[in-house]
Amino acid sequence: MAYFQSVSKVPFEGKDSDNPLAFKHYNRDEVVEGKSMKEHLRFAVAYWHSVCGGGADPFGAATRIMPWETDDPMQTARNKVEACFELCEKLGVEYFCFHDRDIAPEGETFAESCKNLDEIVAAIKDRMSGTGIKVLWGTANAFSNPRYMHGAATSCNADVFAFAGAQVAKAMEVTKELGGEGYVFWGGREGYKSLLNTDMKRELDHLAAFLQMAVDYKKTIGFDGQFYIEPKPKEPTKHQYDFDAATVIGFLKAHGLDGDFQLNIEANHATLAGHDFAHDLRVARINGMLGSVDANRGDLLLGWDTDQFPTDIYQTTAAMLEILEAGGFTTGGLNFDAHVARESVEPVDLFHAHIGAMDAFARGLKIAAAIRADDKIADTLKQRYASWDSGIGADIEAGKTSLGDLKDYVMDKGNAEPNASGRVEMLENIFNEYI
Repeated sequence: MAYFQSVSKVPFEGKDSDNPLAFKHYNRDEVVEGKSMKEHLRFAVAYWHSVCGGGADPFGAATRIMPWETDDPMQTARNKVEACFELCEKLGVEYFCFHDRDIAPEGETFAESCKNLDEIVAAIKDRMSGTGIKVLWGTANAFSNPRYMHGAATSCNADVFAFAGAQVAKAMEVTKELGGEGYVFWGGREGYKSLLNTDMKRELDHLAAFLQMAVDYKKTIGFDGQFYIEPKPKEPTKHQYDFDAATVIGFLKAHGLDGDFQLNIEANHATLAGHDFAHDLRVARINGMLGSVDANRGDLLLGWDTDQFPTDIYQTTAAMLEILEAGGFTTGGLNFDAHVARESVEPVDLFHAHIGAMDAFARGLKIAAAIRADDKIADTLKQRYASWDSGIGADIEAGKTSLGDLKDYVMDKGNAEPNASGRVEMLENIFNEYI
């Protein structure tokens, strides 16, 4: 059954097109820096927002028209498979991402949940065959069920920890069966509401142990996909242990897990942590741990995770500069962890949202490539740090100096040279000229 009958396969028509259901900038086969746009961007549809989320918020019920919904949860799950694949095929998107509870409803027991998953996974595998559509990454929803009110891997209840482990094991098996290229850990409730009832060290030790168990189980089942951790500072907890990229990297290094994980950076989570999106991408990149991206945006006038589709060209350009500097994606990609506005209720609105976001990142890619090709910003950066390329600066970076050496150097020199201008406004102007 077709659920988006008013939409044909979305074509590329160029920037002069006035067709709202056509790409203006995303030309999948256009080559940028030696690779096609399709290879650079590796777009993915988020199963949960696209075919599951109905637009409910804390103040009102769901609003979206979703013709795949029925009164039978398993029939709805089968219908969602068809809806997701139709969306991907018509957009020309080759990947999707999912939580276990997105694709199949939870049962009364863990065994029933596994049975439901197995049935829908078989349907997904059948639809994957011959379509070229793949799984970018899978994950487990270990945050929605009331059992996880105190956390999953960081729960005060050992039985909940054990249940979360079983759920993650099954989700990893399912991701492997579907050929998933990665698996994401997002600590939805791995944090605390109050320090008064929290043994933080014990919870962090449990989280590290849980992740080590996952690494071990990955080897046991022969899953060769990449593991990711997705930082987020708050919401639903007051403080989450995966606060931002720097916090996660420090945690992984402290527990000897940094060789087993990369980061899945989400734009809206970075801004909730008080950072630019590009900041967390930069932190992950310079530590060699930039793996994948949840592409969305927040509203700076709202203090929560609004998960809007990305349309800010300034932001997508800055993001693509970081991704290109990192050498591009390997197993990761740009997953649209974003939902349509609550008042965008018709199925066609999903296409308008994805088309706009895909065009925004295509433009960001082309602009970032132009910035890199001209070297104006890179040359200014090189000049700013020129004192480190020779003399005392080069010796310091090579580890050839002590504090005593620096004292002798300054005593002989007499003073430090005045700082040159950082040219902030000039660089911002140059950046804007490309956009």
